[in-house]
Amino acid sequence: MANMSIPEFERNLSPAQVEVLDKRRRWGLVFQVVAGQFAFFAVLLLLWTGQDLTYSPGWVHPMFYFNVLMGLVAVVFGLYGTYLRRGQVHEY
Repeated sequence: MANMSIPEFERNLSPAQVEVLDKRRRWGLVFQVVAGQFAFFAVLLLLWTGQDLTYSPGWVHPMFYFNVLMGLVAVVFGLYGTYLRRGQVHEY
């Protein structure tokens, strides 16, 4: 009898397909962890970003640009990791 607690498209997968699905989900978790680390350090950089925006002259705000970059990287890694963790594999 099929396991009714998993989605229907996963109930009849071959062992090779299950392995591909598990590998994809592991990579998704790795990307989510990396996103969390980038987000954590982006929050820590907020102090330096505030100083940079206050005291740096003109358009020279390297910490602000670095913080924006870290935030974008965190969002991209988080979204892609979540996409991979969903588990729907359509490569068959």
